[in-house]
Amino acid sequence: MPAVLYPRERQVLEFVAQYIQRFGSAPTLRETGEALHMSSVATVHEHIEHLRNKGYLKKLDGAVRGIELVQGLYRTQEIPAAVELPVLGYIAAGVPLEPYSDPNYYLTVASNMIPANKTAYILQVKGESMIEEGILDGDFVIIQHQNDAKNGDIVVALLPNGLATLKRIFFEKERIKLAPANSAMAPIFTTHVKIQGKCVGVIRRYLNN
Repeated sequence: MPAVLYPRERQVLEFVAQYIQRFGSAPTLRETGEALHMSSVATVHEHIEHLRNKGYLKKLDGAVRGIELVQGLYRTQEIPAAVELPVLGYIAAGVPLEPYSDPNYYLTVASNMIPANKTAYILQVKGESMIEEGILDGDFVIIQHQNDAKNGDIVVALLPNGLATLKRIFFEKERIKLAPANSAMAPIFTTHVKIQGKCVGVIRRYLNN
């Protein structure tokens, strides 16, 4: 019987499996940390070691991306019709809001919503600044993990003050505009942002009262 996984270990294992499935090799510790919002490479390494000790991963000596999945415990031979993505917290679509992580929350999405060479995660929206794009308060957005963007992309942008927001990005001559999709709200202007991903899909749940 496979060893029990703690929620964060499961999150790391699923990211590694998804990455190997799409790229053909394992992610680096830094790539894993950035994708899962883990600031310490040492913490990522600790989770990887736990997964090795529990038999889910094994080390490849001499390889830069030196881990692989143990076959039989986690299948990667075929691209599934659906994948489970971690919900990493909330993202503001009004004023910037610091996200938080919930390692126990996953949603299943169709695998064709994510390009074959990309990994992804999910954030839940708070606010109404993107309502004219059909992104409503309480919706879940699928975020393709990437660190760059083109003019007009809807992105997760980390501001210099450390807060994150969901906006459409435009690169102007001497500044960057993060534009809402709500005519009643003003854009955010800054000279620097860190792109944490691009919005590629929206999930809405309808609950009966």
